[in-house]
Amino acid sequence: MFEFSCDYTTLLLSAGLFFALFYIMNSKRKRNFPPGPSGLPLVGYVPWASGNLGEKFFKLKEKHGNVISIRIASDDWVVLNDFEVINEAFAKKGHAFSGRPSNELFDMIIGGKGIIMTDYGETYKNLRKFGLTTLRGFGVGKRSMEDNVIEETPYLIDELTSSDVEKNLKLKMNYAVSNIICRVVFGSRFNYDDEGFVELQEILLSFYKDTWEHRLVGLVSLAPFLRHLPVFKKAMKAMNGEINKFIAMLDKIKEEHKASFDENDIRDFIDAFIKEMKEGHEAEAGFTDGYLLHYIRDLFEAGTSTTSSTLVWAMLAFLYHPDCQEKIYAEIEAVIGDSGVPSMKHRDQMPYTCAFIQELSRHRTPLPLGVFHKATEESTLRGYTIPKDTMVWGNIWSVHYDPDTFDNPEEFRPERFLDDGGQFVKSNRVIPFSIGPRHCLGEQLARMEVFIFLTGIVQKLRVLPDPGSALPDFNTGVFNMIYESRDFNVRFEKR
Repeated sequence: MFEFSCDYTTLLLSAGLFFALFYIMNSKRKRNFPPGPSGLPLVGYVPWASGNLGEKFFKLKEKHGNVISIRIASDDWVVLNDFEVINEAFAKKGHAFSGRPSNELFDMIIGGKGIIMTDYGETYKNLRKFGLTTLRGFGVGKRSMEDNVIEETPYLIDELTSSDVEKNLKLKMNYAVSNIICRVVFGSRFNYDDEGFVELQEILLSFYKDTWEHRLVGLVSLAPFLRHLPVFKKAMKAMNGEINKFIAMLDKIKEEHKASFDENDIRDFIDAFIKEMKEGHEAEAGFTDGYLLHYIRDLFEAGTSTTSSTLVWAMLAFLYHPDCQEKIYAEIEAVIGDSGVPSMKHRDQMPYTCAFIQELSRHRTPLPLGVFHKATEESTLRGYTIPKDTMVWGNIWSVHYDPDTFDNPEEFRPERFLDDGGQFVKSNRVIPFSIGPRHCLGEQLARMEVFIFLTGIVQKLRVLPDPGSALPDFNTGVFNMIYESRDFNVRFEKR
């Protein structure tokens, strides 16, 4: 009994000493580094890394300031908590803060390829230039991007009215938005009941599901060592399986394009990319099969999820604020009419609609923390030293909820963006697509989709609550990188 007690005491003392030493070693901040919470030994702030992290980090601003550090496992990340410092880092010092960190989770899944997670350098610049040119419509397809969105709108409206109560709103919005990507990437759209297309949408939706497994994967992205634990390993395997299935689908389409490629008839994004490959712009420029597949995956993931999420939030906003829907309809009646076709040429004549969309982007920010950045060189922000290779988050949520910029920011009020004459006031403090060299590649397309799909829906349909089910809270959502509303039922009634 005495020997057991001694051994047990020794074990406790040893464990206590280990954690004490570990804590002391990891509590030491780098010289002149921003202040912030250290959290617990081994894991740092990870136990608190749930829910809307943008909102949580914003609350730390009062205690720690506009530039703070967060201990994630054994690394210190920097969070930028207001517009001025984000603008300084990502725009004015974009060359120093436009890198992408080496993250074991993303490296394992995508191998550093694609466009979103490619580090800042010549490869990234080549791929971004190619993407901007192609997405503007030069050399791709026979129709403009706007024509594609306009043509897709009636299909979406028909789908939304295919049943008395719509119970799969996120999926239906995904259909429409994803089909725009399909038109650009594959050269054609798909029927909403096409088996392969439906499978593609289900995979896309699975990436951001609010499930226990996805939360575990999210934690692995913050603390990669967790991937060795059985429960995390199982979640990672499931996620990797979905991504591999997605890549296999894209690879099949890519090979079909290669077999039918004609340099005199560039049909779509894939053909344009293959042309670059055939012209010898290969590995050093990023034009390889691997980069192509993950570039397409990036376009679908980023180009579908955030835009469809914004449209779903808009429908929920109409249910909580029916006056917003009627004001938008009044503008549609005055500017477009019942039989006209909504297009971007109408936008400047519809100030309230523009104000509603901007307020929705502010109030229900789809990417509260944007995408990870990395310091590509040692730099300073607000007097603090930011070492090279430091992970940096721009907290877009804190910009959108800054009470010094927006009066009563928790209130959803589109009128805040109208002047005394009722004209729309564009705000450079509403930055859902981030800013600087790494701002969203598809910003122009996303803005176009939201405006045309939204006005198209309101022109033809009334958005009404389902009396048989309760609505989720409009002021809270589900955060899994993307900030989405909780599921809800809705009715669409023809006007």
